[in-house]
Amino acid sequence: MPSSGPALTHLPADAPSADIVAVLDRDGALILDDALPVAEVDALMAELTPWVAATAPGRDSFTGAQTTRTGALVARSPLCRPLVMDGRILALCDAVLKPNCHRYQLHLAQVIRIMPGQAAQAIHRDRWAWGRQMAGVEPQLNTIWALTDFTAANGATQVVPGSSVWPDDRKALPEEIARAEMRKGSVLIYTGTVFHSGGANDADHDRWGLNITYALGWLMQEENMYLSCPPAIARTLEPELQAMIGYAMSNYALGYYTPPLPPGEGPETVPPQYALGAMGADAQGSLGGADLLEEVIARSKQEGARKAAAR
Repeated sequence: MPSSGPALTHLPADAPSADIVAVLDRDGALILDDALPVAEVDALMAELTPWVAATAPGRDSFTGAQTTRTGALVARSPLCRPLVMDGRILALCDAVLKPNCHRYQLHLAQVIRIMPGQAAQAIHRDRWAWGRQMAGVEPQLNTIWALTDFTAANGATQVVPGSSVWPDDRKALPEEIARAEMRKGSVLIYTGTVFHSGGANDADHDRWGLNITYALGWLMQEENMYLSCPPAIARTLEPELQAMIGYAMSNYALGYYTPPLPPGEGPETVPPQYALGAMGADAQGSLGGADLLEEVIARSKQEGARKAAAR
């Protein structure tokens, strides 16, 4: 049965980014129909199935006793990697996240399997992962790629359109909740501020969604990518994907490290790429590239001018 609440906007997979962003600004969520060919979805599910089948369900009401969440997908699933770097989604990250960061990063990548008998998850905001600070700043952009059909019966995501402007303590009424009903291969896109949750699965089959989320580069990631995808695996990836999962400086002096080597056998400060062999053994210490330093200086000058004008 179709849901009786409001409906999410559906756009074609090749819709212009500006049109998608306009809907996100208004509703906080939308669906791109048929964004991935069914044959590619089937191949992806075949690759992921052994990992998903071995994943234990959640242990509390939020994670769900009939729900599994399978991570480390960048390391485990070569077919997931192109989706992480999907140009259509990154164009939206540019529009939504880039105004508040030098670069954005992968926040998490996981398969969420909602099995029969799972009750609806509590409606929440994903941005609460960092607490309830940063008012007025959108910290993340999320996607759920439908690996099976999403229906109201099998646990299609619940979304409250327009709730991005709500206070944290407002509760959604049943008639305000939409369901992200979509065909296999479609993708739900939603912000970290919109209220949403996993739906109840009253059907006799699983609902599989591939949750790929992006966040401001200066925030801690929900999934620790340095452990989920350690240097031994990360060095086999394309440089752009290495940077996306966190092997890159976020801002000047943000993200460097010191290799714990004997005295005189290594540099003192290097960017994360050094751990991947992307820099020579004679690399000089650095707190970031010239472009990052120039950005810090420019922002410092702007702040100084703002304070001077306010006096």
